[in-house]
Amino acid sequence: MTPSNGGDPVVLREDTMRAGINSATRTIEQIEAHPTRPNVTKLIGSRGGGNSRAALAEAMADEAAAGTPLYLLLDDIAGASLIAGFAYSRWIDRDLLMQEISARPVRDMTGICTGFQPGSGALMPDGSSKWTHQVQPVQPLPLGGDPLSWHALEEITEMAMRRARRIDVHVGDVITIDSMFQDSSTVPTGGRVAVHEYRLTATADPDTGELLTIDADPRVLPYDECPLASRNVGKALGTPLSELRTVVLDKFSGTEGCTHLNDAMRALAEVPVLVRALREDEHRRARP
Repeated sequence: MTPSNGGDPVVLREDTMRAGINSATRTIEQIEAHPTRPNVTKLIGSRGGGNSRAALAEAMADEAAAGTPLYLLLDDIAGASLIAGFAYSRWIDRDLLMQEISARPVRDMTGICTGFQPGSGALMPDGSSKWTHQVQPVQPLPLGGDPLSWHALEEITEMAMRRARRIDVHVGDVITIDSMFQDSSTVPTGGRVAVHEYRLTATADPDTGELLTIDADPRVLPYDECPLASRNVGKALGTPLSELRTVVLDKFSGTEGCTHLNDAMRALAEVPVLVRALREDEHRRARP
């Protein structure tokens, strides 16, 4: 929290987790959290993108209710494990990559999201992905010379993927939200390239927490059709922020949404916790 009076920022809560995930099946094989939570090991055996979120909701219900950073990190396993293989595609010879892909069972991607809608240029005739991702070089975080804008990020030069997420909140006449996420990979020549980057801005009612406005700005996406998902975000208007985790999955399934934009909207369910911290600080400063 950055005080409005210009004082030093205060770390309100910090969690870390480390997981080992099978690259072929996306199954969680080992996991730990710091500070320690015994229930986190109940996620072992669940599969990112499969049953991991259902297992998470059951095993870590208390974390969800408290809106802890750990719950957001664990919820991101589904999306992060999905995109992790993109880093491999940046480091391996293109011809060898295509040979490996052609040897795999064909997965029909048609209709799973806006980018893979029927007739999309991202699809092969058999419904599989073309693997012709559009990418953009990106600058290292933090940007703009603001050392407080991000926590410390390890500088990695070998093959690696990173999902960076930011949610900034201000409370005035309305709750103002400015958030973004970026999926980026290292490349053999140095630096990083992004395959996904979205910015979300929104406002919410300070009393009810209902979403009043929302705008999605697609910065970097892999296929020409992907940005079309941003046209649909208005369907979330009127939803209480705390209910976005479930409502987004219902209203933005299939070609109505984008896996990664959906994750960005679902993450806004954490905003009420940040708002509560700001109000508590305001009350403390108002006391005589």
